[in-house]
This record gives sequence, structure tokens and C-alpha cells, in this order.
Amino acid sequence: MFEQRHKRSRLSSLIAMGEVVFHSVARSVRSKHNNAFMALATNLMQAVMFVVVFYVMFSLLGLRGSAIRGDFLLYVMSGVFLFLTHTKAVSAVAGAEGPSSPMMQHAPMNTIVAILSAALGSLYIQVLSMLIILFVYHVAFTPIEIEEPIAAFGMVLLSWITGAAVGLILLVMKPWSPGTVGIISTIYQRANMIASGKMFLANTLPSFMLSMFDWNPLFHCIDQARGFVFINYNPHFSNWQYAGWVALVLIMIGLMGEFYTRRRASISWGAKR
Repeated sequence: MFEQRHKRSRLSSLIAMGEVVFHSVARSVRSKHNNAFMALATNLMQAVMFVVVFYVMFSLLGLRGSAIRGDFLLYVMSGVFLFLTHTKAVSAVAGAEGPSSPMMQHAPMNTIVAILSAALGSLYIQVLSMLIILFVYHVAFTPIEIEEPIAAFGMVLLSWITGAAVGLILLVMKPWSPGTVGIISTIYQRANMIASGKMFLANTLPSFMLSMFDWNPLFHCIDQARGFVFINYNPHFSNWQYAGWVALVLIMIGLMGEFYTRRRASISWGAKR
């Protein structure tokens, strides 16, 4: 009541919000473990285990011949990294703090900052893990060569954006039906184990099977990423623009839903449900 308010310019407000987002990202990263290095190590181990499991599975099933001509392990990693980036973004944003969270009682904090910090924290961990694994593989095992590294990294960012967009939709739905959202989130993440297309190439699929996967923006991101990573692969049945438009539509719907939910949410919701 006795606090003196100062008018801020748009630039100073943007800088202040950026500072709040930065501290919220640090808090989001450390929320997985008190030690940030342990949180990174846990994610690294998970990514390595995914790569090893799919490498062994491809070898045992004799599917290595159907992969792109080139580094087979890089082929596996190109699918696993984008899958993990997308999935982690979905779970991080869907689990972000809502309008009835106690953190929202602090003046600089709001739901947009919470969503941004959850999404950026997820991206930070995944990109850092990916770079460390690629660096170790390049130095300790065999030199890797990526045909278009900037475009390939763009597909990583696009898979993250689409995951954050899906997570935003789930976050908006959560206050209205938390049980249903939990089930939908689990089904979506499990379905992407197959529907993401990280185990096969779109060019090798027959048309009746292609229609089962081309609805998924992550499928397009992974297939396009492999086109940028390998010189011997030119994707014909996927496009990154589709994933971009899906992400844009979901984000716009999610932001409108978040505004509607924020105006009607209350702390008593948790007691009623």
C-alpha cells in the first residue's frame, strides 16, 4: 500500500521480465535435483540409454540395412535426441505452475513466466546433453559429419516448440480435468515411441502406413532433420512447415485458453477436485 510505484519503459520492463525468467529457468532446472550437475547427469544417462537400447534393437532385428547410408549411430541419435526434446518439453510445460500456485502470489511472477521457464529449462538440459554426447562420440569414437548443422539444429528447436505447444494445451486443460489430462499426456508420450518415426524413414514407408504417421509434427521434424544430417537422404514425404503451422496454431489456442482459465481459476479448485 505504501510502496512507491515507478513507471518503466518498455525496454526496462522487458529486461526485468527477462531477469525473472532467467531465475525461474534456474529454479526449474534445479527442481529435478538439488545439484544442477546431477540433474544434467541424470538426463545424460537417460539419453545414452535410449541410444544404446535402440542401437541394440536395430542390430538384433536386422534393421540396420534399412537405415541411411552413413554413420548408423548418428542415425539413431538423430531420432532419439528430437524425440527426447519433444517429450521433455511436453511434460515440462504441462507440469508448469498454474494460476493457483503459491508462486503466483509474488508480484513479478505470472503464468507466462512459469510456462517460459519450464520450456526454456527443458531446452537447456536437452541441448546441453545432446552437445556433450555428440562431442564425446566425435572425440572418443569416430569423427562425425553433419551436412547442414544449422538446419539440423533448427529441427531440434522446432521439435521443442511443438512439444511446448502440446504441453501448453495440456496445461490449460489441467485445472478443468486433471485426471483426464494425466491420462492424455501419458498416452501421447507413449504413442510417440512409435508415431515419432525415429525408427524408420518416411521415404521407405508405403502410402497406407505413411498416413498413420504424417499427422504427427514430430514425425516431420525427425524426418527433415535426417535430411539435413545426411547427404544421402532427401525427404520427400515430410515438411517442416507443417510442424511450424501446427505449433503456431496450438500456441495461439493455448494462450487464449490460458487467459480464460487464469481469470476463472482459484485456490479452492484443488479442494473441490
